[in-house]
Amino acid sequence: MHTVPVTSLYTAILGFMFIAITLRVALTRHATRISLGDGGNHEFNKLIRGQANFTETTPIALILLLLLELQGTSSMTLHTIGIALTAGRIAHYLQLTGTIKPLIFRVGGMILTLGAISTAAVRLLTQV
Repeated sequence: MHTVPVTSLYTAILGFMFIAITLRVALTRHATRISLGDGGNHEFNKLIRGQANFTETTPIALILLLLLELQGTSSMTLHTIGIALTAGRIAHYLQLTGTIKPLIFRVGGMILTLGAISTAAVRLLTQV
């Protein structure tokens, strides 16, 4: 049986982040009584997009991380990818939702996220 402690760590961290992001959307829905869509509320739309972007990018990155770990990639490489992914998701979400203002966080967040995904994908291709 294979154990995947590094992937498990980042999946758990990002899982808790997803819960927080989703609760923020759910509580805002309840407070604004908007059951579907954003109701024309620009600020609420930012929260919805932050949740959606997280959901769109995180699963593929974790799948790639898992496959790398199953193929015996070094823990240092896995942690580098996992840290970049986690930092990227945090930075992107905080700027996209307006929690922090400098656009560099959104851009940097996507660079880190896509860097983690592309690094993992290239590593997988070179290990085949």
